[in-house]
Amino acid sequence: MKKSNYIALVLGASVLLPACQDQLDLQPVSQTVVGGSGTGTAGSSIKDAASAEAALAGSYAIFKNGSAEYYVMDYFILGDGQADNSYAGADNAAWFEVDEFRILSTNAVSARDWQYLYNHVASANSIIANVPKVPDASLSATRKAQIVGEAKFIRARAYFDLVRIFGDVPLVVDELPTITSENVEEIYGQLYPARSTAEEVYTQILKDLDEAAPAVPKTGPNKMTVTPGAVHTLQAKVYATRKDWAKVKESADKVIALGYTLMPNFEDLWDGKHENSAEAIFELNFEDWSTGGNWGSSMFYGTDWKKFNTPSNDLLKAYDDEKDVVRKASTIYTANVTGKWSDKYWALTKFPFAYKMRNTDASQNIIMYRLADVLLLKAEALNETGDLAGARTLVNQIRTRAKLPATTAADQAAMRLAIEKERRLELAFEGQRWYDLLRTGRVVPVMEAVKDGSGASLNYKPTENRLVWPIPQGEIDKNGNLIQNKGY
Repeated sequence: MKKSNYIALVLGASVLLPACQDQLDLQPVSQTVVGGSGTGTAGSSIKDAASAEAALAGSYAIFKNGSAEYYVMDYFILGDGQADNSYAGADNAAWFEVDEFRILSTNAVSARDWQYLYNHVASANSIIANVPKVPDASLSATRKAQIVGEAKFIRARAYFDLVRIFGDVPLVVDELPTITSENVEEIYGQLYPARSTAEEVYTQILKDLDEAAPAVPKTGPNKMTVTPGAVHTLQAKVYATRKDWAKVKESADKVIALGYTLMPNFEDLWDGKHENSAEAIFELNFEDWSTGGNWGSSMFYGTDWKKFNTPSNDLLKAYDDEKDVVRKASTIYTANVTGKWSDKYWALTKFPFAYKMRNTDASQNIIMYRLADVLLLKAEALNETGDLAGARTLVNQIRTRAKLPATTAADQAAMRLAIEKERRLELAFEGQRWYDLLRTGRVVPVMEAVKDGSGASLNYKPTENRLVWPIPQGEIDKNGNLIQNKGY
């Protein structure tokens, strides 16, 4: 049914409604998976301390299992392949559409990433709604607040991606109640929500983060626990997107005050010997296939039959022009692949691969947030508020580790470009480049200037209407309240 499918994709309710006189025949697919009956809410299984902890663990596990296709692969191709850092690679027509700014509303990647992110929202919603009501005395008020705070960060992080990818999106923060013939009209908007404005979504994101910051655990067993550092890092990113530079600086300073430090060698971040390091703020921890292995490494590094996210000629030229030997060596690996593939961008005798995820036994961790990112966001905030000297100090701190000379940027405009370049070379293949260009309004000029290895233009045409993806056509077909983005 139209209604049941939409609830399954967006609201993620977890129990099967019984067919009786006063209840409608609405049976979401996700409800039938979990089983049970009667309550109509995703959090109906959260009844005591053990189930509350299990729900939170399940929400964290979505990073590695439930939405792994997004978090170990799509996130990075979207952030780098849609920008000038890489080509989509492989043989996936849906990604070619993204790479070449000709995405359609029927694009398979768009459809699945919408679902993955709303699945994460739904898992967080169930925790936020139900954990405070758990009567189990063994679940202390402090621990309840921590769990809810962690879930609010997870929800905010998912919505931050949704609003940057799709623009205005439905803002779903409540669970679906039991659906009956008496209340269906009242909750119709929850069944088929219209799109909220981006501003409304950002307001909710910041509200969640403000409430999460004092509540989340101060530390955890590893860097995959949401701590104040992760919350304040996300705040800095959101405020940078909103161009609230005073708040960017405030959030960045809160992260810095927590004692994170840059690793002495850039390679330490990626060699697999220093995971959960002093520089990492939020890091997805992978062990093996049984607990949700990181198979993205194989897709990027070319050990599988694919070769997604191939470094671009433009990115290699940027490293070479800067004489950035240190970061290039840790970011890009080249090999002779003659006889394995054909490629329109690269000679097969010296073919490049994204190298930051290089351990192909499924145990490679993924650093989502780290201190260098925060320092460069603070540098940007300082530059935008007139503190050129302060910005220069932070940029040079990052450049010193890369064994590069001090920046020569002498004014605000030059420093903007210097920070943009520094973020590109420092954070390549960490899913950041597209969003940096998007928030600074630089997508169109930068992408129109991209050239291939021979110096010829690649003719990218990222019009203003192509800065967000289309709302998936399948969602519009199921929900008449959704309006498509302009240009699709």
